[in-house]
Amino acid sequence: MRNFYIYNTLTRTKELFKPIHPDMVGMYVCGPTVYGDAHLGHARPGVTYDVLFRLLKHIGYKVRYVRNITDVGHLENDADAGEDKIAKKARLEALEPMEVVQTYTIRYHNAMTRLNVLPPSIEPHASGHIIEQINLVQRILDSGFAYISNGSVYFDVQKYDKVHKYGVLSGRNLEETKEGTRNLDGQDDKRSPFDFALWKKASPEHIMHWPSPWSEGFPGWHLECSTMSEKYLGEEFDIHGGGMDLMFPHHECELAQNVASRGTGGVHYWMHNNMITINGQKMGKSLGNFITLDELFNGTHRLLEQAYSPMTIRFFILQAHYRSTLDFSNEALQAAEKGLKRMLQAAKDARKLQPTSGAASVPEVNKLKEQIYDALLDDLNTPNALSYMFEVVRIVNGAKDKSIALNEEDCAVVKALFDDIVFGVLGLVEEQSDSASTKVISGLMDMVMDIRKTAKAEKNWAVSDKIRDELKAIGIQVKDTKDGGYEWTLSD
Repeated sequence: MRNFYIYNTLTRTKELFKPIHPDMVGMYVCGPTVYGDAHLGHARPGVTYDVLFRLLKHIGYKVRYVRNITDVGHLENDADAGEDKIAKKARLEALEPMEVVQTYTIRYHNAMTRLNVLPPSIEPHASGHIIEQINLVQRILDSGFAYISNGSVYFDVQKYDKVHKYGVLSGRNLEETKEGTRNLDGQDDKRSPFDFALWKKASPEHIMHWPSPWSEGFPGWHLECSTMSEKYLGEEFDIHGGGMDLMFPHHECELAQNVASRGTGGVHYWMHNNMITINGQKMGKSLGNFITLDELFNGTHRLLEQAYSPMTIRFFILQAHYRSTLDFSNEALQAAEKGLKRMLQAAKDARKLQPTSGAASVPEVNKLKEQIYDALLDDLNTPNALSYMFEVVRIVNGAKDKSIALNEEDCAVVKALFDDIVFGVLGLVEEQSDSASTKVISGLMDMVMDIRKTAKAEKNWAVSDKIRDELKAIGIQVKDTKDGGYEWTLSD
């Protein structure tokens, strides 16, 4: 089994990954709050932790991957006051809250499937774990780090900070935290603006609520991840992932809850993918640059010059390291589209490679293999892995035009890199259209190229060249191959 190095947000260092249990890696990733269509902000963590999941399995680990669905307790502005996001959507659309949840969970799953994101091992819903969350609140109360106020229960951050230090994950101290704390309705029950809700008493108009020892109410947003990660992965587990925007307050509060209730932070490696920007700006509805994945796939948003396929989006995400900012623009996506085409064409060509009898080994092939693995095992450095894969593409093209001779072992390595890395770990797939128009074009091309092949056999170069040139004029590139065959592609 190869060594894997992972950047740990908690220690701010790159560490050698050492799982708690050698027979099972426990991995928890914060999933979506399902009150709207999946958007670009969902694509990056979806792809990032999918690659991590695939890589860990590829190098020999069994992985229990838990990704939650938030369907209760996430209030507006990520605060402890205001309307529940699910309930608000239900009110606006005249639906039951769980009807909203079901609708947008299905849409999220469909978007992830199109991006070829594997489903997690377990996908628990917050609303399905109310009893467990109530029990966790009681444990924190028993530890002395929470208090009851008018039917709500709040975590006492200042008391916790004196014993355990609040802010170790995000690097904030309480004064910095206070600067970012908003005075919102419903916070008068708190002893301090630092404190966050573990359980909220429901107002009369609040339609999602459950009985508890303290009030008819609902759990705080941060509580669900502490509860469900412990239930399915134990008091200590290996990896907790999520977006950079969740580091504070969500993950910081989650860490404090873990320590208060268990005596341990529980998570050995915290991972955070960075943010997505669009043309250099943070994505937001108020800026008019909020793009759903369906809009991206269909090209219907006003900022898009064309539609972009799910694999183009996945390939583009992989071109940047997960801890770096990712900026979407039409130019960058179009470049990614061309790069993806090159990679997938090389994969097709690699399948057809035949070893050259008596050829010597090409040392670069095995060197590239090690460089690709080294990059992926160095904190998921997918951009470096892709750059080395394009060197493999160059070798495939050289073997195809006979300028490079590969022996049987080298051919096997090249084919395995496409199967194991490109299609396996990186999760790219060949996108094929089964539409009637595509089938018609393919049939017509076969007919036309048969006519051209006959013309060439009869040395009727005028007809042969005329067919090639007229196809080119309508956007179809034809390339003759050395074995007497041909290849055709639609021009970009």
